[in-house]
Amino acid sequence: MSNLTEQQEQEVMMLDALDRFLETQVKHQVRQLEHDDEYPHEIVEMMKEMGLFGCIIDQEYGGLGMSTSTYAKIVERISTTWMSLSGIINSHLIMASAIQRHGTPEQKNHYLPKFATGEMRGAIGLTEPDTGTDLQAIRTVAKREGDHYIVNGAKTWITNSKEGTCVALLVKTDPTAEPRHKGMSWLIAEKGPGFIVTRKLQKLGYRGIDTCELSFEDYKVPVDRLIGGVEGVGLKQVLSGLELGRINVAARGVGVANAALQEATSYSQIRKTFGKPICEHQAIQLMLGEMATRVEASRLLVESAAKAYDRGERCDMEAGMAKYFATESAVTNSMDAMRIHGGYGYSKEYNVERLYRDSPLLTIGEGTNEMQRIIIAKQLIERNPV
Repeated sequence: MSNLTEQQEQEVMMLDALDRFLETQVKHQVRQLEHDDEYPHEIVEMMKEMGLFGCIIDQEYGGLGMSTSTYAKIVERISTTWMSLSGIINSHLIMASAIQRHGTPEQKNHYLPKFATGEMRGAIGLTEPDTGTDLQAIRTVAKREGDHYIVNGAKTWITNSKEGTCVALLVKTDPTAEPRHKGMSWLIAEKGPGFIVTRKLQKLGYRGIDTCELSFEDYKVPVDRLIGGVEGVGLKQVLSGLELGRINVAARGVGVANAALQEATSYSQIRKTFGKPICEHQAIQLMLGEMATRVEASRLLVESAAKAYDRGERCDMEAGMAKYFATESAVTNSMDAMRIHGGYGYSKEYNVERLYRDSPLLTIGEGTNEMQRIIIAKQLIERNPV
């Protein structure tokens, strides 16, 4: 008789199915899709069928109701094969989670079932051309006129904004409010007149997924699409969503770091110098030992943050630690893998060069790693007063 709980059995089944899917349906396509910067439409349709777009949406809304811990394992596995693919569900699930946590009953009942199936796919609209980390400085304004908001402004670096159907849009409903965050609100912005995808951004890595600039010109949003139905709490809602986003990016870091380790471990047993495989040289062994330790330490930090999130605890410090360490591990492991591969690591014939191009984004996205260290320090002081 199995000693696993129903939730654990569901996790095992999902991860096994995901492993088969990645091995048989995704792995052989990655190099071409990434090279062509082509959106993986067929793969996305299969992801819908697997229920991945609803993996952490509650079962009452048609989702799988999985824990954040399981979600992090899903993201790690996807990112080990192709990091870009994880971004398609990440932004979507941050928006879904925001509605699930903060939305009105009507918003939950209308949007979450459609999100769970992937019929609607969401994005997060925070960053603006001159405002990255300082979200309180955004200039996109939503002015209420009757039963609608009229939105004018611009956003940039918005993943899923071309192929998706809606955006959780951070706006100023009161641009004169002091402090500034009291004038910020979060809107469910479905595509329509005035919602303009101005261009797809060309990127060093993280290719194959749509990351775009957006413009809003007298774009109308019904008042009942204000998340939670209350103005002025948008930034607070966003910050709780970023905890999930940082756990996701940390899990991506584990995936990329692990992929680099796998590539290096395999190659070091095949490549020979001075009459023996390079894995027998002490210099290579030292690198592999550090790479493996980084992966395992990163994985444990992600698990700790995910469990705290599942318990409903404030976890900006835990998520920040996981995001900072795991993504730096991805950068370092990808470089080490390239060095172990020698000249071949610089060739597009091997996966290592893609990992090397993908990893830097993880140190920047969802809050820079410099900001993560500041958050960790501030929380450390706050939790340990003298």
